[in-house]
This record gives sequence, structure tokens and C-alpha cells, in this order.
Amino acid sequence: MITSVGMEVHAELLTKTKMFCRCANAFGGEVNTRVCPVCLGLPGTLPIINRLAVELVLRTSLALNCKIAMKSFFHRKNYFYPDLPKGYQVSQYGETNPLGYHGWLDIPGERINIARVHLEEDTGKLMHLPGGGSGVDLNRAGVPLMEIVTAFPPDIHSGETAKEYLTFLRLTLIYLGVCDGKMEHGSMRCEPNISIAPEGSEKLGTKAELKNLGSFRSVVLGIAHESERMKTALDAGQTLRQETRGWNETSEMSYPMRVKEMENDYRYFIDPDLPPMEFSEEYIESLRAGLPELPLHKRNRYMDTLGLSEYDAGLLISEPTWAEYFDRTISLGVEPKLACNWMNGEFARLLNETGLLAENSKVTPEHIMDIVQLITAGDINGKQAKEVFEKCFATGEMPSAIVQRDELSQISDNSVIHELVVKVLTENPDAVQKFKDGKINLKGFLIGQVMKESKGRANPELVNEIISEKLKS
Repeated sequence: MITSVGMEVHAELLTKTKMFCRCANAFGGEVNTRVCPVCLGLPGTLPIINRLAVELVLRTSLALNCKIAMKSFFHRKNYFYPDLPKGYQVSQYGETNPLGYHGWLDIPGERINIARVHLEEDTGKLMHLPGGGSGVDLNRAGVPLMEIVTAFPPDIHSGETAKEYLTFLRLTLIYLGVCDGKMEHGSMRCEPNISIAPEGSEKLGTKAELKNLGSFRSVVLGIAHESERMKTALDAGQTLRQETRGWNETSEMSYPMRVKEMENDYRYFIDPDLPPMEFSEEYIESLRAGLPELPLHKRNRYMDTLGLSEYDAGLLISEPTWAEYFDRTISLGVEPKLACNWMNGEFARLLNETGLLAENSKVTPEHIMDIVQLITAGDINGKQAKEVFEKCFATGEMPSAIVQRDELSQISDNSVIHELVVKVLTENPDAVQKFKDGKINLKGFLIGQVMKESKGRANPELVNEIISEKLKS
């Protein structure tokens, strides 16, 4: 059996106000405090379109290689649910009416086709109370919501491909600055539509939609669970229903919620209170010109042009500010691999331990450049560099200033190291003799004594070289 997965992704937009009113768009807060007659759907109110929300969806559509609807309408999607105070949701309907349509997103090794990118308003939030009953918080009702729907027939056939698609889609939205991608806050929610069919079949099987998944892990597990559930049901001679199902994070199982509605059940019609949106070619091209370098292109540039590994490039593009930090560092002339090693190594470790972001730390790209130059010039060794960098992270001092102040520069003078080696060998005749008798591991002990004598400042490679020569003689 072949699994097919259509993906719907809802992303809340980074605007200051809601889609059709001036209520604040923010996460959390006391329930039902960011509401007004417009987002509550009270009689006699008139909505006003949030211009920034439209622009953010257009930018996303362009980044996803979509065609743009130069004239687009809002529709009313009619259904009744406790968290929908108007009794309808303002959305967009049709194949070519959404702001963006017929696009695609490239992910490593594959292309996922996009049917549409449309703009709508979010619903409220139901809260099921411990003592029974439910409450509704309408702070989220009316928040600008972008929906991105993959094309039919689906290009996704596994949980892993779905995860890769969602990973790069989320990064794209963050790079564009249209959504913060915080799935734990509900800013981005995923709804896979899963069906199975015999291999070679031209018709897809009955689909089930998993509602409002809040993590990539849930998407992967949910697709695997639904595929197996459907296969087991068909093998038992049961008939599958087109339905919406919930997902239990604890049991990692789905459960039926309701029979899936068909499009005509929503009775779409153009919203009479909202004017059509019309765009000029000049406006669309100005938005296109303002698009940033997108994650996959940046990843490929790091690998193909800078010679970084797929793993390193993936870490660097994981956050736009992290990638920007790396770009600024190599623009100073730092060799890309060395800059990458320090960022993904010591710098990332210290940031994780302190809970800081790179942009909020005291370390700048100039600090990375300085520490790399000290190592490349042989002024400090690797162990010293880590100690210096920790002080640099804590104080913001330049590494070269710390090395000079604390007299940490590496000793690379052959004559000085030769004297240290002779001193250590003279003071440890037993170790020298045992080495000559075949206990070659004692060489490490002697090197350690030289490093201790030099307070860690001796060049380890020169120490090893000179000790080897002296022990041979």
C-alpha cells in the first residue's frame, strides 16, 4: 500500500493587530481581553482589511514560487462552532482566487507542489475544564492566519518527507519575517490529510485529516499511525470514512472527532462587507525584489561554494540570525570552516549553557575572527583558545587582549622548548629508561610534564617533535 499525504499548514502572521480590527495580536494574556465588537461578530460592525497581513501573504506566495491573483476576494466560510463567534470564518475560496496559487517549495532532493496560499482569520480557542464543561477564549479570534495547502495529487508519501517539508517551510516563514514558527504557542499548526491505496492505483483512498498537530514529531507519528490504522481496517473488510480525527500526544493514537465536511457544506460566498483586493505589477515586483536569501539556497551555497558539510550547513541555517552571524564572520575574511567550527562548537555550547541568543551575547563576529587568527598564527593552542574564549564570552574582551594581559601566548621558540624537554628528561630518568625498554606510552607522560612545566603554553606539536628526537638519541 502507498501512503499519500496532503498537508495543510496554518501560520499566524506577525502583525501588531488582528485581521479586520484594531485589537492587539499577541500570545497569552488574560482570556477574552483582546476582543471588540468586530472580532466578536456583533451586528452592525464593519471589518477593515489589515494591509500588512496581505503583504506578508504575498511575500510568502512569491517565496513559494506561486502565481499571484492580481484581483482577489474574501469569502465567508459558514460553519457553527463555539470558538467561531460570527458563525462564519472570513477566508478565501477557489483555485485561482487565493493571493498565491500553483507554486512549489524545493526541499533537499524533492519538490513539493503548492496548491494555494490564502489569507483568513483565526478562530478562538476552546479550553476543556478539569471539572467538566468547556470555556472559550476569543483573544485569538480574528488573528491574521495564512493557510498553505499542498497540491493534489500529493507529493508527500512518508512521515519523514512531511517532516522535511515542514522544516523548510517553517524556516522559510521565519526568514521572511511573516511568522515566528513557535509551534508550542500555536503560531504554526499542521493538518496532514492521509490516505492509502494499492501500489499503482490511479485513485487515492478515503482520507482522514489529523487536526491541529503542534509538533513535527506528532506529524511523523500521526502519519505512521493513520497508515497502519487504515491498512488494518481494510484488511478486516471495514469501510473507511472521510473524517476529522484528533491526536492524543500521550497514547500516540488518533481518535474520531467528526465526519469530514465537503466543500459545499461550507456554503462559500463572497463577503459583502470586504472590497476586492487589486495589485499592480510594480507593487508585486517590489515585494519580489525585497525577498531575502531563502534557507535551501543558503544551505546549498554553504555546501557548494564554501565547502561545508550538509550537517554544518544545516546547523548554520537553523535560525536566520545564526546564519547572518556566520555571514558577517566570513565577510571579515575568516576561513568558513574555521568560523563554522567555532560557532557550532564552543560558541553554541556557551550559548546553550547560558540560555542566551548570539545577538544578545557579548561575542561579535570580530571576536571569532580574533580567536581564529590567534590559533592560525600559533600564538595559542587549542586548549588555550577554549579558555580564552570562555573569558571572552563572559567579559566581551577581545581574545588578543586577554592573551596579552594574562601572558597566555603559546611558546613556539625551538630553543626554549628544547630546554624544557631536556629539563623534563633529566628529572625523569626512570620514565626515559622504561620508554627505551618498550613502554612507549610513557612518551605521553613526558609530553604532559613539559606542558605542565610551561604552564600549558608550549606548542604541543613542537614538544612532541623534540621529545621524539631526544628519546631516539
